[in-house]
Amino acid sequence: MTPSEQTDDGPGYWYDNSDSVVEILHALRRFRQSDQGMRRRMSADMGMNETDMQALQYVVISTTTGEHATPRALSRFLGISSASTTKLLDRLSASDYLERHPHPTDRRGLVITATQHAHDELHARMTGMHRALRRLAERVPPASRRDVVDFLVSVSVHLETEGGVKAEPEDAGPTSVEAVAALGSVD
Repeated sequence: MTPSEQTDDGPGYWYDNSDSVVEILHALRRFRQSDQGMRRRMSADMGMNETDMQALQYVVISTTTGEHATPRALSRFLGISSASTTKLLDRLSASDYLERHPHPTDRRGLVITATQHAHDELHARMTGMHRALRRLAERVPPASRRDVVDFLVSVSVHLETEGGVKAEPEDAGPTSVEAVAALGSVD
């Protein structure tokens, strides 16, 4: 067993595992691993890779928050080249998940939208999960809910700056915090 796999009360890789704060961090790690696994399974089930799924989610979230999803903004959000973005958009358009339309104010630009097929696929796969997550969230004592929200938002903000420079808000599209709020309202 590697040090990072130790979960008993002995010394761990990063922390002394006897601390209740570390229990929170272990639970957070487990949540992140479970979430990543769910996203991989959903992507595979929909016949796309994880980057394609992130692109589809970005477009849905941008539209939900009143933003125009553009190829340039999508490229920045995903951290991929414009050529890779074009290939991604070609794939998702060919599989009837996304459409390209002329930008309403920029004659040279494009706006990307999700098709009805994409919305139907997402709802079919995610409605039950979102209902279950809501039931779980309802089990959090009302007096603790603000603390849970504050903790999760703080973790999100911190993770958005780890491993690189945080993108400027106007260039990056919705943040993960905005994305969570927007997706919560999609159901």
